[in-house]
Amino acid sequence: MYLVIGATGHTGTVIAKRLLAAGKRVRVVGRDRARLSSLVTLGAEPFVADVTNSEAITKAFDGVEAAYVMIPPDLAHPDYAAYQDQVTEAIASGVAAGAPGHIVALSSFGADKQNKTGPIAGTHRMEERLKKIPGLNALYVRAGYFMENTLAQAGAIRQMGVTAGPLKADLKIPMIATRDIGTFAADELIRLEFRGHETQELLGQRDLTMEEATAVIGKAIGRPELQYSQISYENFRAFLVQMGASPRTADLMIEMSEAQNSGHVKPLEARSQRNTTATTYEEFVGEAFVPAYQASSAAARA
Repeated sequence: MYLVIGATGHTGTVIAKRLLAAGKRVRVVGRDRARLSSLVTLGAEPFVADVTNSEAITKAFDGVEAAYVMIPPDLAHPDYAAYQDQVTEAIASGVAAGAPGHIVALSSFGADKQNKTGPIAGTHRMEERLKKIPGLNALYVRAGYFMENTLAQAGAIRQMGVTAGPLKADLKIPMIATRDIGTFAADELIRLEFRGHETQELLGQRDLTMEEATAVIGKAIGRPELQYSQISYENFRAFLVQMGASPRTADLMIEMSEAQNSGHVKPLEARSQRNTTATTYEEFVGEAFVPAYQASSAAARA
């Protein structure tokens, strides 16, 4: 039996489907049974639980051979760091009790740093906690900047006529499509060849600056003149709170942006065939961003 935590999320859905297609028995964990239904239709076993509930997550690990674990985002939580640690402890309790031989854990580039990295520090603490479990084989996937994070730019373009964010315009960052993370994690879970505690960065198809990403977006939506505007951290904080993030979460997101801008958070691995993934940003924009932008524009006209 395989266990997938966060099975209705971007990476978890890909992993669950890929494992099922490979003929594996899969238990999928989520807070909403209805959202699990599409995976149940494909043959998955549903398990409804809150990821902070240690007792429930421990039950979810019963009879599990291997698992995919991650901290599902909850940006509205009043204390996001404490929430991350609750989820980590619930997962660690489940792993210790269920004793799966292997787990793949979603982490982040920058998780090598202990602090001053915003929410990335929570993935560092998760890695360190899981390393304390005897006999566990774990692969920590330190993924780059999600391409999906740029979907919010659809609203910025509609409202301000530019893309905008706190990152430096010329800062090169590894951008990755979450489906590529899911594909990599699922394949590792099928092979189960990793031993001990290993880390693996996933850097996407190539590094991009926000200026370069904006040029790709502009070309795809028919606005080749589109520009990127670096906004202040305070304006970024106000935007996050307006979008539903708690003030403490917004502060962590600012800290993460500062860490990227300063170089405190950066990839450690040289780009290689193993850590380079397939989906280009052009493909992502065409398949995901353009429809989101068109829907945003349609909603504004309604």
